[in-house]
Amino acid sequence: MRVIGIETSCDETSVAIYDAGQGIVAHEIYTQQAIHEKFGGVVPELASRDHIRKLLPMVKRVLSADGRGDRPDAVAYTAGPGLIGALLVGTAFGRSLAWSWDVPAVAVHHLEGHLLAAMLEDPPPSFPFVALLVSGGHTLLVRVNAMGDYQILGDTLDDAVGEAFDKTAKLLGLPYPGGPALEKLARQGDPRRLQFPRPMTNRPGLDFSFSGLKTHALNTLQDYGDEGQVRANIAVAFQQAVVETMVIKCRRALRQTGLRRLVVAGGVGANQALRDGLQSLVLKEHAQVFFPRGEYCTDNAAMIAYAGYLRLTAGYYEPAAFNARARWSLEALC
Repeated sequence: MRVIGIETSCDETSVAIYDAGQGIVAHEIYTQQAIHEKFGGVVPELASRDHIRKLLPMVKRVLSADGRGDRPDAVAYTAGPGLIGALLVGTAFGRSLAWSWDVPAVAVHHLEGHLLAAMLEDPPPSFPFVALLVSGGHTLLVRVNAMGDYQILGDTLDDAVGEAFDKTAKLLGLPYPGGPALEKLARQGDPRRLQFPRPMTNRPGLDFSFSGLKTHALNTLQDYGDEGQVRANIAVAFQQAVVETMVIKCRRALRQTGLRRLVVAGGVGANQALRDGLQSLVLKEHAQVFFPRGEYCTDNAAMIAYAGYLRLTAGYYEPAAFNARARWSLEALC
């Protein structure tokens, strides 16, 4: 079976083809960074319009790169959660493709795609495992028992970690997207100069809170001034606090569940300091950690095509009517 995947949940347009025998055989991602950069964040209407412009040419290029010359056996598309306008573009496009090709279609939960992205690597993790899903819109610890069987262990009470990175980067005068820019600036900072709090680590539980770190960064900037080295020191202190907080929570999750496999998913999973911290954790815990490659951490259609393949082979298909969901609980999946 060959499945074409379509991803338009936010500000990346992506198309990929997954082949059951060969894996990902074609994949393309277009980022709208240049469009949204001057606004300091994603403008939903502009995102939707750009998805409309990019999708059809991208599908044609991916089909050509595949080299088969025939239509895929099915279409998978992201139906939520995300920006509702952007989701409706990909949902309507994907469902229309399936109708015109007379092939089945399946709606994919965006976060399920992230949770399964590590399955595209060699070796893949085996079920069950603990997943740390960290992105611009979500910070979750999830027990993944099987495809469609998810138990949320911890969630963020306010800002998602990627959102906290972006907001703190903006305070420091860094360009959008803020996460990679802050990580780069942190390399120039003195990690011993400032100490930021590790939020919610002095109480039991697996929930997160990052809005206070952003406020702490603002107060520190006002106290010490806007000199370049101060900004670098704030960046590294903020990153250290985030990484150590997530390491502590992941340790608790592994011990609480008794599982020895940890999967890291989502755009913040590409952060090297986080990867280093979690590598050290699993060595101490006699566990394993699995990271998707960089292009599978960000929003991408490879994970959507693969998740769609799993759902299609399990017997899930979509009716002619379609729907997109700005909010969609993982635990509502089956």
